[in-house]
Order: sequence, then structure tokens, then C-alpha cells
Amino acid sequence: WCSDGFEIGCWNKEKVRVVFSLDCCDREVMSYVATTTGINALMVQDVLVESIEKRFGDVQELPRQVEWLTDNGSCYIADDTRQFAKSLGFKVCTTPVRSPES
Repeated sequence: WCSDGFEIGCWNKEKVRVVFSLDCCDREVMSYVATTTGINALMVQDVLVESIEKRFGDVQELPRQVEWLTDNGSCYIADDTRQFAKSLGFKVCTTPVRSPES
């Protein structure tokens, strides 16, 4: 699985920020959250839980380890997010800094 975020500029000069998770095998969006504020670690953690629920139902942790690939954004590398993801059974992976090919 992977996760990233993007920003949409609106006509009224506001910005909408979205963070999402994808299943890398079928490219399905499993979860997302949108906000007009900044994306924070709690939002990413919500996306993690919703992704698990979409794939495996109401479970406390993954039935097997799943790789979670992200960039090095502050909401992804926050200690709280990394520890939370590991506690759910994710193998946390990040792309190398300044490596667009990855």
C-alpha cells in the first residue's frame, strides 16, 4: 500500500489538501481525507485505520504484515504515525529524499 497527499487551489484562493491511501496492486483508493487546514499525523492515522477496515473489516491489526510506502512528509515520519502504523502490523517504508524516480 502507499499514501501521499496533494493540494488543490480553489477560485476563492482557499486550498484543499487531500491525503489518500492506494492499494498498489489494483490502484484502488482505499481511504482519503480532505481539509482546508494542514494535513497532520492524526489524519494519516485515520487513513491507516480506514484502509485496514476496507480490506479486512473490523480488526485490531493486520492479519499479515503489509508494506506502507510514503514520502518523507512530516505527517508520515512523525514518531506517533510510525509507531501507530507498526502497532497495526504495517512495515513502514519511505522513499529516499529527493528521489522522484522512486
